Amino acid sequence: MARVPALAPFRIRSFRFQWPADLLASWAFEMEGVILGWFILVSTGSVLALAAFGSLQFLGTLISPLFGMAGDRFGNRNLLCLMRAIYVALALALMVLFLTDLASPVPIFILATAMGLVRPSDITMRNLLVGETMPADYLMPAMGVSRTTADSARVIGALSGAALVAVLGSGLAYVGVSAVYAISFALTLGVGIRRLRVLGEGTERSTPLRILREGFAYVWATPVVRAVMLLAFLINFAAYPLVGSLLAYVARNIYGLDQTGLGWLIASFAGGALLGSVLVSTHGARIRPARTMIVCTLAWFSFNLAFSCVEQHLLGEAILFAAGLVQSFCMVPMAVILLRVTEPAFRGRVMGVRMLAVYGLPVGLMLSGPLVEHAGFALTGSLYSLLGIGFTLLIAVRWRAELWQVASAANAR
Repeated sequence: MARVPALAPFRIRSFRFQWPADLLASWAFEMEGVILGWFILVSTGSVLALAAFGSLQFLGTLISPLFGMAGDRFGNRNLLCLMRAIYVALALALMVLFLTDLASPVPIFILATAMGLVRPSDITMRNLLVGETMPADYLMPAMGVSRTTADSARVIGALSGAALVAVLGSGLAYVGVSAVYAISFALTLGVGIRRLRVLGEGTERSTPLRILREGFAYVWATPVVRAVMLLAFLINFAAYPLVGSLLAYVARNIYGLDQTGLGWLIASFAGGALLGSVLVSTHGARIRPARTMIVCTLAWFSFNLAFSCVEQHLLGEAILFAAGLVQSFCMVPMAVILLRVTEPAFRGRVMGVRMLAVYGLPVGLMLSGPLVEHAGFALTGSLYSLLGIGFTLLIAVRWRAELWQVASAANAR
């Protein structure tokens, strides 16, 4: 097992539980995204409603630092178990709505808001658990393998969610979603517990507000962390909206596809991302994380620019596959950089602040809705992509010593 880098993390017992638990949770996320996104688009006929629904899924990014702080205090495994129990409860509520024909945009939006408060911090807890249970030499392969949970689930979850709705209807499809969440919760109970002591813990001065303020101060005072945070916000604002919730609009209004066609668009991007994650897990020890992150971010925005101008769905799927591939070589090194350069006692808070960058996605989605309706998807996508390329270059130049020099800590192999 040690001779195969991608399999080495499975020597750790905790990871043998965490990986399938994360995989099933991601699978359920994607199934829900297809089922509910399509329901909102069809029932309202509005791209603005679709964009608003997609934005609600990331509402919890505003309180992600609090989740990171809570993980530091009470244990990341314990917090993740609580979060996944909430997923089960909300999925059961949605299942009842669809089975009783009471589903409508209003209750769906309400439950989506509740889910959106919790779910964005799931990836934070996953990364923190990997960071605290993995030996240093396993970190890059482990992060690559961990990333495959979201990427592979996006392929399987998107296709299976569309297929289940087409064959069984939304109600019975949600029976499957609830079951997947329940199994994920059960597996999470087997993840190892290893909690790092928080600086100042147990003293009178360690109030939640003070701990949170220390996390923001640490990010601002560490140049490489600040640069990565800005790049993460830019990616979420300008890159993910085009390959996320807006794909439902592209499938229905540009390519003339049905729900199954939407599943194939999602699966194309996720298939490329899965291949990228596998390559990172097997060859990640040979790359310079920060340099790779910058180059692949530029490539990702370039592929998004090409996708914005394509009107043939097969060509669009090929471009999405390429965009997904380079996306993994951007996001995995980004997480590794933060885990490597951050002091252990600050990891929870820093990764919580990192999730605040995800708030760029709902902001980008909400701005893209009116733009798509008035200017069209091609112009909107081109504007977002060119904006992303320009600001990525600015970040790379401004923090070139931290992100480009071979001797920098962010480029250590």
